[in-house]
Amino acid sequence: MITESRLDELRRNAQPMQPDRGYYGLPLLKEPVWTWEVPTYFFVGGAAGAAAVVGAAAQVTGADRELVSDARWIAAAGAALSGPLLVGDLGRPERFLNMLRVFKLQSPMSVGAWTLTAFGTFASAAVFAQEMETRTNLPVRVIGDAAAMLSAATGLAMATYTGVLIGATTIPVWSKHVSLLPIHFGASALSSAVSMLELLGHDEQALNILGCAAAAFETFVGYRIERDRGSESDPLRRGSTGITTRIGGAFSGPMPLLLRIAGFRSKRFRNAAAASTLLGSLITRFAWVEAGKTSSRDLRVPLALDGRHAASPREPIRE
Repeated sequence: MITESRLDELRRNAQPMQPDRGYYGLPLLKEPVWTWEVPTYFFVGGAAGAAAVVGAAAQVTGADRELVSDARWIAAAGAALSGPLLVGDLGRPERFLNMLRVFKLQSPMSVGAWTLTAFGTFASAAVFAQEMETRTNLPVRVIGDAAAMLSAATGLAMATYTGVLIGATTIPVWSKHVSLLPIHFGASALSSAVSMLELLGHDEQALNILGCAAAAFETFVGYRIERDRGSESDPLRRGSTGITTRIGGAFSGPMPLLLRIAGFRSKRFRNAAAASTLLGSLITRFAWVEAGKTSSRDLRVPLALDGRHAASPREPIRE
């Protein structure tokens, strides 16, 4: 039971609502608690999914069989790493298994868990069949090719769903870019997959063209963020997260684009562009996550105090 003296004390200590403090010093939004495993998972899983798509396209067009093989291995290795990264963030393996008990199409977390499971299964099956054919000469190519097509279908979702995942929240900077994030992450994943294949020794012009297209889109994304007339405290343009975003954007956009154009016939230039792309893609994932954490602490946007409407209500992040 609260006494009158306790009520008087609460009245004396009551603080009016302030944009930089919230009610009683408490934030209006729950700050994401993701650690390094999540942005790393975004990078690894996205690159793996895009690699499966590239490998399937190479398979259909009759490209070098070694290119197809390496793309499948990247997809399978990325899927194998993605699971532990996701479980590491969740804390216990059973939490991931619990997400597989039901399938909720309206939940990006549920869709992501099932997508990762299906993708890992198909990518591993494609590599297993490929190795069985190589080592035993068993007629399993049809099985491997079918599994590779299924891994490409789920890989497309792997490369883009993480953008949907963070966009479908109440975090202002993520919610604001909900339509851009899936395409942005997909283009970044494609450029990463192409870069990995180039660094493995593949110098097909088709890979360079894909890399140029992805780098051009990443350059456009950086330009769009810079030209955005949003909040003056936008974490994508201000503070340490703004610096990180610009660094990631430079390494994944204009720098590899210029290197690929300048050295269209130079393998050395393309390898430099590939290394720059991988670094920029990884930094970009970390920049978006950290920008979300900073944005959750900025109360002016949820309260519509920055001249714009508050972010539309969406389902909060759940661990």
